[in-house]
Amino acid sequence: MQLPRRCLLLLFLLYPFLLSGTWADLEEAFTLRLLQISTFQNTSFVDTEGLGLLEDIELGSLDKHTWKIHFHQPWVRPALPLSDWDMIENMIKIYLQKFNHMVNEGAMQKDVPYPFVVQCIAGCTLYPNKTSHAFARVAFNGQDFLTFCVDNATWLLSQDNELSRYVRDVLHKYTAFTELIQVLFNDTCIDDMEMLLHYGNVALARQELPVATVFARTPSPAQLLLVCRVTGFYPRSISVAWLQDGQEVPPGPAINTSAILPNADLTYQLRSVLAVAPRDGHSYACRVRHRSLGTRSLLIPWGSSELVLIAGLGAGLLAVVAMAAIMVLWLWRRRKHQQMEESGSRNSILSKEA
Repeated sequence: MQLPRRCLLLLFLLYPFLLSGTWADLEEAFTLRLLQISTFQNTSFVDTEGLGLLEDIELGSLDKHTWKIHFHQPWVRPALPLSDWDMIENMIKIYLQKFNHMVNEGAMQKDVPYPFVVQCIAGCTLYPNKTSHAFARVAFNGQDFLTFCVDNATWLLSQDNELSRYVRDVLHKYTAFTELIQVLFNDTCIDDMEMLLHYGNVALARQELPVATVFARTPSPAQLLLVCRVTGFYPRSISVAWLQDGQEVPPGPAINTSAILPNADLTYQLRSVLAVAPRDGHSYACRVRHRSLGTRSLLIPWGSSELVLIAGLGAGLLAVVAMAAIMVLWLWRRRKHQQMEESGSRNSILSKEA
């Protein structure tokens, strides 16, 4: 399923917000995120886009004209009672009205030039031990601006300037708003996420195998760059390492690995580059570990990038090749036998005629 272009753009714009988390976090925890981009063209026109994500599964988006929720997964609406969705929509509308008014008022007070963009992300993370963590962050024109500390219900400055201090002080005056955030993301968010996890367990269990290739670039005669490109995998968590003569190359300046980036088909990709000396006498391979591979690894030797070896599957692959060879040999012999019988039959007929 392809993402709508508008939602895909929203994901790319907010992608730096989504990069937090380690291999263990993504394997063992689930995060519900609400993303918002509000473009303030002037004091009377604000263009707002919203997106809800469970991990990286798109749950729904906000209609920019009516502020109603459009569901993008068939199991999202049944996960909560209709009355809950009505309440959520009403709260969104009230929030956006107050948000737009507060931002415009602050812009006029501090002579902020239009247009400008405000990005927000808020949500909660549920861990296997049933503990949880709520979060809320605000960015202004693509730069981190404020962070909400749930523990003591305060807004912290991500950048210290007159505008950020003014907005922080205004938010601290809205004690009811702060209390609402705490209730929503400490209690309601977790309760709703547990229901979504139950209804969306099949989508969350989706796995796509990685496809990897290794190729080389030569920026100078004294340097060879080995590039391991891995793409098409899901879920996002993955481990990519370089092996030299079978031993893992430790992290260092010789290895440059990109961030994990999204593909348009809801899978992921990354690149890892290893700098080596040309003709140094060593063998190199790129090793990929991913949940879809189970306990196996994907191993791509340099110089054999078209050959993809999965450790642990060697015997199975050899068995398949052997069976195919036996079938081809059997078919060849059978055809040869038929040709010999037909030839003998023709010779017999000719001899009788003679």
